[in-house]
Amino acid sequence: MCGFAGFLDLTRATPDRETVVRAMAATLVHRGPDDDGAWVDDDAGVALGFRRLAIIDLTPQGHQPMTSHDGRWVISFNGEIYNHADLRARLGESMAWRGHSDTEVLLEAVSAWGIEAALAAFDGMFAFALWDRRERVLTLARDRFGEKPLYWAKAGGSLLFGSELKALRAHPAWTGGIDRDALALYMRLGWIPAPHTIHPGVFKLEPGHLMRVNGGDISAKAYWSAADCAAGLEDSFAGSAEDAADRLEELLRESVRLRMQADVPVGVFLSGGIDSSATAALMRQLSAEPVHSFTIGFDQAGLDESAHARAVADHLGTLHTEVRISDAEALAQVARLPVLYDEPFADAAALPTALLAQVTRKSVTVALSGDGADELFGGYGIYRSIPRDWRRLQGLPDGLRALGAMGARGLAGPAEGLAALAGTVRKRRSHPGHRLGREAERLEAGSLAELLGLHYSRWRGMSDLVPGAGRAESLFSAPTPRLHDDALATMVLDAMGYLPDDLCVKTDRATMGASLEARLPFLALDIARFAWSLPTSLKIEGETGKAVLRRVLYRLVPRALVDRPKMGFEVPLRRWLNGPLRDWADDLLSEERLRRQGHLNAALVAQCWREHRSGAKNWQNEMWHALMFQAWLEH
Repeated sequence: MCGFAGFLDLTRATPDRETVVRAMAATLVHRGPDDDGAWVDDDAGVALGFRRLAIIDLTPQGHQPMTSHDGRWVISFNGEIYNHADLRARLGESMAWRGHSDTEVLLEAVSAWGIEAALAAFDGMFAFALWDRRERVLTLARDRFGEKPLYWAKAGGSLLFGSELKALRAHPAWTGGIDRDALALYMRLGWIPAPHTIHPGVFKLEPGHLMRVNGGDISAKAYWSAADCAAGLEDSFAGSAEDAADRLEELLRESVRLRMQADVPVGVFLSGGIDSSATAALMRQLSAEPVHSFTIGFDQAGLDESAHARAVADHLGTLHTEVRISDAEALAQVARLPVLYDEPFADAAALPTALLAQVTRKSVTVALSGDGADELFGGYGIYRSIPRDWRRLQGLPDGLRALGAMGARGLAGPAEGLAALAGTVRKRRSHPGHRLGREAERLEAGSLAELLGLHYSRWRGMSDLVPGAGRAESLFSAPTPRLHDDALATMVLDAMGYLPDDLCVKTDRATMGASLEARLPFLALDIARFAWSLPTSLKIEGETGKAVLRRVLYRLVPRALVDRPKMGFEVPLRRWLNGPLRDWADDLLSEERLRRQGHLNAALVAQCWREHRSGAKNWQNEMWHALMFQAWLEH
């Protein structure tokens, strides 16, 4: 729902503030094609701009920026407060409500209870800019799991903010540039973790945080912490597996019900997997009308989930839309990705997600998605493997680990050189130098968080990928959450990093790029709190993850329809890079171009691309990271 932008001009240097803020908001028309607005206080130097995607209260009473009843507060707000009806009742039906939008409820909750108490009461996804006209203080806030984005920067005496970077770029004080430290993080992870962005001096507000700007003073603080919340709940659930399934079904049903609220058509992304099938089944039970479901199919075995989705849809009786996408249609979207994502972003699932959003928007304005279930209920294999690997590392004496790492690094260069001298580079499947470098990094991991970061890292075992880059701090270099269970700690780390910085970014930009709102029922606070209270044995049974969620699903859908190996939302990258994208990649990854630009180690990247082309080694993921940066740079 919507997008916003604005600035606080502390030096009054911005001419014609309303024109500027409207230009900033106009870059977000895809997020809000239904209405636009601006509010400016020239004396205070503040300007708020807005683009609206009308979801709840389609009347002008939902127009933004919106002012509170008492005139003190003005807001531009992106997202949904799902429990707005309950909050409205708490605030009092005797109030002279202007309409039935959740924005009005949000404002009056702030007016009645204060900002932090209101934030604690919200069940929703949101980012907002709130101006206090009495105290002349600007507050920026973002939801607990980072479902909705919020960027900010200081530029030319102004503080700029907005839902996407493109809005900040529209301000005349914008300077841009590339943060080499953040680029190095991106090349490793494929995303740029908060609070960093690709630009120096430009930041993401972190999930669960609020920021106050009072004159020239800026202060940010966490109003909620996933790590603290999980630590207070760990292993507190004392019931049986069936008790856990009963409670999860109850919580999920209520979350789905709240997220089906809309004055526009609502559908569901359906892959036929556990998360989306459970969501679709509960929607079908809660809806008096058939539910619209949507899936995309690819013509490659091992990547196509459409048959599974169709079987679940047939069982549930949804109005199912299945679109099979050809290579040509998919590849036509590649050039659009830098425009959608605003900074380098290399999750290859962004492409099918964007295509799915475009198809879905033809029929509905809101779509529910199963994102978040894996991170909360132990769906990924790393919740078994990372704790095991960390225990093994802890079992080695520190001196032995350090000696092993030093030895691996010392052998890495000679091993690679000998292999090349022997003429085996084109034939072998692994590079001994890189493998030794990877092992050195593993042995040097000083925490579970750092080990998890290595799991997500590409270009491992290689130095100087981004010449001159320093170490940018991230979640993976911060202390591991203080939890007794390493599996839970790994899940919580994913909920703090991979989920908001990769998955939520992918879903938000892909859907809002099509003027479609995605809602994520699994990220209800009550569901997260419940998940963190469960012992790991109720989430992971042997080698099977999401055990408690599977119990719920088997009550809703025949087991035979959904019991299958986990399949990611993937694209045939290797085939594309060796086929229809080869010329495009040749151009972007040419050593001459890379050397001229000076951002990446030209010789290393070009060498890896040659090896990938020849079949010597599959570098598809590393190349995609480099290509998405190069495509963004070109754009």
